[in-house]
Amino acid sequence: MSRRSSGLAGVWAEAQRQQQRLREDEARRERERERLARARERELAQSQREFRQAEARRRTEELEARVAALRGLLAAGCGAPVFRVARLMRAEEVEPFDPGPLGWPVRMPDPERYRAARGGWTAAQRAQAEADARTRFEHDWFAAQAAESRRQLQLAVRQREYEQRMAVRLAEVRRHNAGVAEAAESVRRGEPEAVVAYFGAALRASTAWPGGFPCVPRAAYDPVARQLVLDWELPGFAVVPEAKSVRYMPTLDQEKETPRPVGQRRTLYREVLAQCLLLVVQQVFAADEFGALDSVAVNGVVDDHDPATGRQALICLATVMAPKDTFTALHLAQADPVSCLTEALRGLLSARPDQLVAVRAGRRPEDVRVGPGEHAPTGEEPDLYEMDPIAFESLVAELFRAMGMEAVTTERSGDGGVDVHAVDPAPIRGGQIVVQVKRYRNTVPPTAVRDLYGTVQDTGANKGVLVTTSGFGPGSRTFARGKPLELISGPELVDLLHRHGLHGRLGERAGRPAADAPLGDYNVLGMSWSGEVALDVCALVCRGGRVLGDDHFVFFNNPATPDGSVRSVPAPPPDKAAVRVSFDALPAEADRLVLVAAVDPEADPHADLSGFTAPFIRLLDPALAELGRLEVSEGRPGETALVLGSFRRRPTGDWDFVLGGRGYPGGLAELLADHGIAVE
Repeated sequence: MSRRSSGLAGVWAEAQRQQQRLREDEARRERERERLARARERELAQSQREFRQAEARRRTEELEARVAALRGLLAAGCGAPVFRVARLMRAEEVEPFDPGPLGWPVRMPDPERYRAARGGWTAAQRAQAEADARTRFEHDWFAAQAAESRRQLQLAVRQREYEQRMAVRLAEVRRHNAGVAEAAESVRRGEPEAVVAYFGAALRASTAWPGGFPCVPRAAYDPVARQLVLDWELPGFAVVPEAKSVRYMPTLDQEKETPRPVGQRRTLYREVLAQCLLLVVQQVFAADEFGALDSVAVNGVVDDHDPATGRQALICLATVMAPKDTFTALHLAQADPVSCLTEALRGLLSARPDQLVAVRAGRRPEDVRVGPGEHAPTGEEPDLYEMDPIAFESLVAELFRAMGMEAVTTERSGDGGVDVHAVDPAPIRGGQIVVQVKRYRNTVPPTAVRDLYGTVQDTGANKGVLVTTSGFGPGSRTFARGKPLELISGPELVDLLHRHGLHGRLGERAGRPAADAPLGDYNVLGMSWSGEVALDVCALVCRGGRVLGDDHFVFFNNPATPDGSVRSVPAPPPDKAAVRVSFDALPAEADRLVLVAAVDPEADPHADLSGFTAPFIRLLDPALAELGRLEVSEGRPGETALVLGSFRRRPTGDWDFVLGGRGYPGGLAELLADHGIAVE
């Protein structure tokens, strides 16, 4: 190959290498652009994922906040400002008079500014200059005087207008305040329209309710019973969020809601309904600065389609009648709303409110009749304690007739233990009813309830009702449970009478202090269990969850309370421990009697309650005849003390048993500390 051809080949090869390098450089730049583009896409996608995840977290936090607000409805509402009449009063304050620019006098001209200049060639020129200055001054002075006169005239007109306007405003404020004072005096006198208007305003003005909650009450006032009766609209099931949480699914690039279990929604909804009713009662009593109320009856309703008829209707999902003394003694901040409503206040709450399963409404506003002659004045209410026995039986028969039944009193002789015969015409649940009437001051003994049951069986009646002016002990309630018997205590009787337009009272108040009850009426609580574990059975006399005092803790070193209402006694066979209790003699401030069991550490320091099996309490009368049995919880390994259960005082004065079950690994000392007793 020649040198020339070799040189051309080298040039061509170099050109090829340059082109190759250019192509490689372009390929590298293209790859870098693609890498940067992919990086930007990843950053954008990551940013979008983070945004969507943050949005899902935000929605979850909102759901949790809504649920927390629903659970804390009662506690938050109780902290709302209390409604007072003073808030309706307007201050007699008027804005000060503001004259504006008219308040500044017109400035008079200053003579010094009008002096003629000292120049001029001749005396005549100087005299002319002084005359011109004086003329200008006089012109401006008269103009300022005229402007000042106009200002003073306009100022006087404006001041008269201000005084007239303020007089009208003050008169309006005083008329308003006089109207409020007159309305307040009408509430103080117990005039039904004024009472309803006042408490309706208090409920509507309350800040205790979250946004979206209905706050439109229907109300009536019974001046005889001193009772406010309300229909309160409740929120629907949709108030509880369907979703429990929200999470972002990056693979599908979408948000997914985790549904809240229906059981949890229903439980929370029932809790919300219970809180609503308790909060209504709390707001009403808090606003009662005139002492117009002795009790409040509330029906919680929803305006929806009745599942049974398909028609729009007010469906009652909860109801309660709360006496003022009982309600104000509650500690709402520490109470479980559902238990407080259904146990402490003996209200009713639908088991399935989400399905609009109704409960029987209590007294309705339309049931309150306050027309002329329909209510006797408070002082003329007959005292049921002092009423003639025949008149009392006639009143009970009249009550049954007012409830839509046929009812007649029986002859005094040969009545077979029946005072009133009634027939309920309602299909399926109706039928013949035998009624016994006991105008007692002391607790009705369980033998009366047993006798009534025997009468029901002998006569073939569908139901037996025992009506009394006093109350019933746990033995009577236990015996009647599950049988076609209904026990109506004195306060319940008074409420029924007033609900149906009849009259009656129990002495000065609708009840009798427990201290008036004789100690002779008592029950023996016999404790039995299987297993060989050695136990101490103790009793605590409490108000709420706190023992009244160290001397109201009954155990082996303190065998009785100071008043003797609770006392340890030898156990009748086959029981292993026993306590004697006079429920009606318990202190007036006590609302529960708690029974507990604890391992005896001296007998066996290593024992626990795993050997505490098949336990129950026998409810015995003074003759040690068994009235009924109460099942209690078994012990668990590791626990050395256990709450067996508690007898709780109803607003009517009766007592019900509530199963316990809470265990304590720290023994009796830990249990007592939890109930307010320090053990050294």
